Amino acid sequence: MSVSLGFFGGVGTTTGSKYLLAAPGRRVLVDCGLFQGSKPLRRRNWEPMPFDPTSVDAVALTHAHLDHSGYLPRLARSGFTGPVYATPATFDLCEILLRDSGRLQERDAEIANDQGFSKHRPALPLYTEDEAVAALKRFVPVPFGEPLDLGGGLTLRFRPSGHILGAALTELSWGDRSILFTGDLGRWNSATMLDPTLVEAADYLLVESVYGDRCHPVDDPEDRLAEVIARTAARDGTVLIPAQAVGWAQTLLFHLHRLKVGGRIPDIPVFLDSPMAFNAGEIFCRHLAEHRLTAAECRAACNVATYVREAEESVALDRDPAPKIILSATGWATGGRILDHLARFAPDPRSAIVFAGLQAVGTRGAAIAGGAEDVKIYGRPVPVRAEVANLQLLSTHADADDVMKWLAGFVRPPRRTFVVQGTPPASDALRQRIVDELGWDCEVPEHGRIVALD
Repeated sequence: MSVSLGFFGGVGTTTGSKYLLAAPGRRVLVDCGLFQGSKPLRRRNWEPMPFDPTSVDAVALTHAHLDHSGYLPRLARSGFTGPVYATPATFDLCEILLRDSGRLQERDAEIANDQGFSKHRPALPLYTEDEAVAALKRFVPVPFGEPLDLGGGLTLRFRPSGHILGAALTELSWGDRSILFTGDLGRWNSATMLDPTLVEAADYLLVESVYGDRCHPVDDPEDRLAEVIARTAARDGTVLIPAQAVGWAQTLLFHLHRLKVGGRIPDIPVFLDSPMAFNAGEIFCRHLAEHRLTAAECRAACNVATYVREAEESVALDRDPAPKIILSATGWATGGRILDHLARFAPDPRSAIVFAGLQAVGTRGAAIAGGAEDVKIYGRPVPVRAEVANLQLLSTHADADDVMKWLAGFVRPPRRTFVVQGTPPASDALRQRIVDELGWDCEVPEHGRIVALD
């Protein structure tokens, strides 16, 4: 069987993951993510697709984050009519993530038109909430471990990757051959998530490299978090935490609960300003077998925060001068209510902005974490005078050592390994480690490349 793999996203960058496996009579797209970060990357979302959407028979998702799932509504609008296979938890999370993404696309277009800062007249959303709902109707949940016949001689299987709820190592096999996509790997000994599943063999492997050139600090994350909260509260400031509604938010709430119970931080209120994160927390508590927390620990972590649902309540937080902690999406400060909070608190030297993981190149989060004196929000410059801390040790991503530990579980090396989902320095650093330490045939593919697998 002649099989090829096309790299149409998630190479040369951490975002936009799209990998098209083409076999005789069957074409499966693994991940369908949004490009995020710098303007040249975001423009790719608007370009014609490098493949015919109507020719794709099925999509398989590694997990729910938008850089892996957020382009699905656009794909469906462009003519894709096949099923979208995902684990049950990924489906549950995509139900809130994709709808919210559609709302934000519409909101951003409205703001751009009202304030006139877009070059496009009129500014249009990439897709709407209704189009996201239509894409969700294509989902077919597939439990972990159960093989699924895709037809055309292809079989799909999901195994837990440990990154966030529902995240899956995604394997496609044909005849006696197989290819494995890591998606995003989780960390070993995470406070909340299970370890990634070890895999003994695959003929071809796509491994992520978000942290391919670095390792997480070994400090206790709760110590670092407690220090910055205590400092900020002492000067009557607000702690603002841009947090992904899925993954980071639940982990952060767990740590904040433990810090409060242990009396290690001042008893100031915690607000979770993200309706999406509230729904994600409920889903987290429903899927107890997929993480380390008990039902009681889930409830306690979720209850540490006051949930802010209405826009008026969110605006009221910015008017309140009292010390507090606000968690709000998105984690890279690319959109959502976090932008309004940044506009209010970034210029305040009493306050602090705390990032919980690596910031994608070209995002506001990366600019702020990199020491920018001001950032643009809704087309206007906002000065950054608040304390800035980047606690990457709170990341839900495997670092370089974590990835190498996972790769060491292979009993038989892959015939070829492709390093993806990283900046060029990170991907090449991981590639070099794999070659030097494991002796594998390994490469970093270029965007748009198509590789024959046999």
